[in-house]
Amino acid sequence: MRRNRRISISSQTSLGMASADLRQELDCSICQSMYTDPVTLRCGHNFCRDCIDRVLDIQQESGAYSCPECRAKRKRRPGLIRNIPLCNIVGRFLETLPDQEDTGIFCSYCIHCPVPASKSCLHCEAHLCDNHLRVHSKSPEHVLSDPTAALGNRKCSVHKRILEYYCSEDAVCICMSCCLIGEHKGHQMESLDEASEKRKVKLRDVLQKLSIKRTEAEKRVQSLQERRREDQGKAAGVIERVTALFSDIRRQLEDLEKRVLSEIFRQEEHVSLSVSDLIQQLEIKKDELSRKISHIEELCNMSDPVTVIQEPDTGDFCDTQVRKRRHTQVHDGGDLDVGLISGTLHTLSDIITGINTGIYVQEPADTSLDVTTAVKTESDTISGTNTGISVHKSTDTLLDITTAVKTELDIITDINTGDYVQEATDLLLDEITSGAKIQISDDGKTATRSDIIQRKSKYRFQYPQVISTREFSSGRHYWDVDVSKAKWKVGMCYPSIDKCGRQSEIGYNNKSWSLCMEYNCQYLVSHDGIVDVLDDSIPCDRVRVYLDYEAGLLSFYSLCDPIRHIYTYSATFTEPLHAAVFVKEGCITTGLIQTLSQS
Repeated sequence: MRRNRRISISSQTSLGMASADLRQELDCSICQSMYTDPVTLRCGHNFCRDCIDRVLDIQQESGAYSCPECRAKRKRRPGLIRNIPLCNIVGRFLETLPDQEDTGIFCSYCIHCPVPASKSCLHCEAHLCDNHLRVHSKSPEHVLSDPTAALGNRKCSVHKRILEYYCSEDAVCICMSCCLIGEHKGHQMESLDEASEKRKVKLRDVLQKLSIKRTEAEKRVQSLQERRREDQGKAAGVIERVTALFSDIRRQLEDLEKRVLSEIFRQEEHVSLSVSDLIQQLEIKKDELSRKISHIEELCNMSDPVTVIQEPDTGDFCDTQVRKRRHTQVHDGGDLDVGLISGTLHTLSDIITGINTGIYVQEPADTSLDVTTAVKTESDTISGTNTGISVHKSTDTLLDITTAVKTELDIITDINTGDYVQEATDLLLDEITSGAKIQISDDGKTATRSDIIQRKSKYRFQYPQVISTREFSSGRHYWDVDVSKAKWKVGMCYPSIDKCGRQSEIGYNNKSWSLCMEYNCQYLVSHDGIVDVLDDSIPCDRVRVYLDYEAGLLSFYSLCDPIRHIYTYSATFTEPLHAAVFVKEGCITTGLIQTLSQS
């Protein structure tokens, strides 16, 4: 038996030495570690791919390449060929040592080849593999434990004996000598196993609490994940709505841009034609004046007095033409002088500049009707008619295109976004002010033309019209009016408007502004008794009224698809305003008042 045992030990030693030699063959000569992705040079030497790449990168700076082992030189960077057999050998060798990477502790007596340790002897402070564990001493002082790298921590630092007890008072592990003669003598002691079990009970309680907290955290995480998914779904819906909203706004802006540019081009073309006509007439007058000047110069150079005297009196002719010109408009064909031509061209330049920039100038202070005034008035009339923004007097200032565009953009944005500062409320009609032949519904929102004559009152209108109970003295508001069943007129007025007489009808005084639809779908606007006919002829069932009190803007819109601007008044409001409706036939129903945010 002893002989067989010696043979077994000898064989094991031989295998260990062979394994150690094989292990050395698997080391890279550069990093001195086991090959990782081994590659082969043409000279036959093997290296890790990363190691040889770094060496070749360094050699590249010098322009010469060589093998790190045999120093074989090459002019070009050598190609790297992956050594598949060597790669497989390294993999198989690592598979034979499965526990080596787990513990990292090897047998202290297997010096030729690292063999994983299965036990550690606390007395010897050595690690033992299965083979050396069989021949290890079985005496009681040789205490075996699981492999551990900290063998010194298992002995008393004072007496160098194995730790066997636990001091409850000082909460430290101690040896037998510490219990009998050391500084822990007389303290409450317990064995390491008992102390370990008590500690495990506490740890299990802590573990249970931590498990409960972890479960709560998992539930919280799950709840937050569900919340995140819900928020993502809501965000997707909001993004879709916002995208659709801005797409619609862009479409409306493009339509508005086309209309405004078309209007500007039309005005510019009209003014250009006017300038061309003026230039043509001025050229004719210039040629006529040139002929007269040449004829007079010939007379002045004649030496025959009889011929000079017998010519018609040109001086009287010129004086007559000058006097006639003072009372002649441009289309009557009066004579023009150089100063008047210069002034006309300068004014026309200002008009063209005003059209392109959206800024118009007022009527000149001089009331005499000359070429400048005629062209300026004609340009103002065209601008007011085509943009739906007209003037009633020659000295009034036009609402420029820039203001109209800005107002319409604000309306489009506000109406589409619905940015309100308060809840929408009904626009109610004041029955006390209803005209003689107007009936107000019980809910106060519908005014109907009737043959029943109401009792006269100082508060009632003489005409079939009525105003709202609410007044507007600040802010931006809009509301809709259903006019599909009526012949109608809508607008706004001051509360101080007269109740009787022709001047009490909305639009026929300086305290009210109105929009009316004629039988041929033609829009009429009126203020202070002056009625303007608009070019637009759009069938309209609902009218939107928009008021910006501080900006002094009162606008009307047709609620077709898309919303179309009809007309905008520009004024400085001095009193609170009430909504007003005039019913010629049928009935008119008011809607909700939407108050827009002031931010």
